[in-house]
Amino acid sequence: MVSQDPTQGPDRDFVEYIVKQMVSDPDTVEVTRTVDEMGVLITLKVAKEDMGRIIGKSGQTAKSIRVLLRVVGSKNNARVNLKIVEPDGKEVMVAETPAD
Repeated sequence: MVSQDPTQGPDRDFVEYIVKQMVSDPDTVEVTRTVDEMGVLITLKVAKEDMGRIIGKSGQTAKSIRVLLRVVGSKNNARVNLKIVEPDGKEVMVAETPAD
């Protein structure tokens, strides 16, 4: 029996890859993954100057990441939540992707 590390997963890798392609400073991108009874929580931290690129106009970029994350989550039959955190520690947006 193979034990899977709950801090790693295709959803975390997906978010990290997408975000690193979008930002001007990919070295500052920090993606963490936690699993609990509510599902999977992906926490994203980027540099302050890259927050606008991640959120997008009227939050459209963040919503698009959420839609794509829903596909990854549904393939694994998991509920995936995305939390984007500002560099000063404040939570910006929690986008929930329910399992279908």
